[in-house]
Amino acid sequence: MSTGIEIETVRRAWLDGVNPVTKVVLALLLSVPLFASIDVVSGLVAIGLQLLCLPLTGLRWGTVLKRLLPLVIFAPVAGLSMLLYAEPAGRIYWSFGFATISEDSVSLAIAVSLRVLALGLPTILLFGRTDPTELADALAQVAKLPSRFVLGVLAGTRMLGLFLDDWRTMGLARRARGVGDRGALRRFFSMAFVLLVFAVRRGTKLAMAMEARGFGSDIPRTWSRPSRLHARDGVALLGGAVIMALALAAAVLLGTFRFVWS
Repeated sequence: MSTGIEIETVRRAWLDGVNPVTKVVLALLLSVPLFASIDVVSGLVAIGLQLLCLPLTGLRWGTVLKRLLPLVIFAPVAGLSMLLYAEPAGRIYWSFGFATISEDSVSLAIAVSLRVLALGLPTILLFGRTDPTELADALAQVAKLPSRFVLGVLAGTRMLGLFLDDWRTMGLARRARGVGDRGALRRFFSMAFVLLVFAVRRGTKLAMAMEARGFGSDIPRTWSRPSRLHARDGVALLGGAVIMALALAAAVLLGTFRFVWS
């Protein structure tokens, strides 16, 4: 009898059949056009349309919300500078020295905060279930990047999970010894230093092991799993272009489109 977790792991989503290189291009396609305008409408429309595509990614709402939490915390910080130091226009609500909060700066702050979410959301949706090995295969075979660079990126990506486990283990060990309840800032820097030492030692051993297995050779490598482009990749790119076109068109039609340099 299989558990629900096992069933979810086996089930493939529509986006799983898209080549990882296409996902990289799609992430740029869903991000770069948003820099053309700073307005609330295009950001909201882009976020809404991307969330409507969530069933295609195979991710759950809870997973997406958890991964969006750092962006939700950081987004108001990005909009704060625009709120205080943007060129004042419209009604003035508060002023002190160089800082002025006006009607225009409030709308710009909200627009910038939404831009942060709209720029980060495609990465979460597109790469939430992407296997690092498949990404490396695609970068080397489809994007034609140097194999040494690709293998280095793959090794670094695989090490991230180990670093998270090390951090969690160190925290539990310090708490078990009774030294993990006080001095949060001091504890953070001491654990960060220990993790840096672990990273250097582990990176050195990994580099020597990869060199011994011939990963540093200039001889062209073969790949056990082929990575190719299919018709689904074209459909995905077309869908991304439609999302961006609808987001910017909505801003233009509602009269909120504001060119970034204006």
